[in-house]
Amino acid sequence: MGKPAQQQQPPGRTDEMRPRPRDSMEGYEGRGLLKDRKALVTGGDSGIGRAVAVAFAKEGADVAIAYLSEHDDAEQTAKLVEAEGRKCALLPGDLGSAEQCQKAVDGTVEALGGIDLLVNNIATQQPVDRPEEITDEQWVRTFDVNIHSYFRVTAAALAHLGEGDSIINTASVNGLRGNKTLIDYSATKGAVIAWTYSMAQALADRKIRVNCVAPGPVWTPLIPSTLPEEHVEKFGEQTPMGRTAEPDEIAPSFVFFASNRLSSYYSGEVLAPLGGETMPG
Repeated sequence: MGKPAQQQQPPGRTDEMRPRPRDSMEGYEGRGLLKDRKALVTGGDSGIGRAVAVAFAKEGADVAIAYLSEHDDAEQTAKLVEAEGRKCALLPGDLGSAEQCQKAVDGTVEALGGIDLLVNNIATQQPVDRPEEITDEQWVRTFDVNIHSYFRVTAAALAHLGEGDSIINTASVNGLRGNKTLIDYSATKGAVIAWTYSMAQALADRKIRVNCVAPGPVWTPLIPSTLPEEHVEKFGEQTPMGRTAEPDEIAPSFVFFASNRLSSYYSGEVLAPLGGETMPG
């Protein structure tokens, strides 16, 4: 079933969502899988990024979160990370700019003493009814945030990454099958998947693993802040399970890819939690 009709101004706030997402990994028990690792999570203030940051902390990692301007959400994530006895650095700024991508990596290294796990997770979307409604400005902005930031943050991080380290990219079901109202968004998510494949091959000799998580509908602030109320009401109903995922249900996929104990032979893989939807091929 969908959610109550609601709408927010982008980029959205967790505390205004009804119901609140499950994004704090409550009840999740870490096993030290990421003990003393140093992670940068872009878009780590809320939604999937928050759940990943907290899951990583529960597994023993220190975390830096890069985000646009959602300071209240970011501070709540930091509290959850610090409650696990781990460090959390907050790095606000627009990752749609190349300069801020470099700053996010520099800030992580300065705050945590290095970086060995990178989660590229930020995204923006703006639905349209007809392809002609996509302006050049919207197209470029979607690409700057959703794929150029992944390239730029990773390019900056590679100076610090080495054997046993891991890059995890967030794509989407829309990158696997397209979406007629999210054309530019879907194009970027398809690019993320192809870029993941290519980077996995390019970094194999350095023993840096590169993987991707491509979820179906997930209840995050992106949804009520970018979709019309009537779409929010029906969001997730099309899945075989008939509902959206909670961020807490997606984050363990990132733990799997981050942990050398669990996924040391996985690189160039796309894990797609889709609520029972199956894909041809």
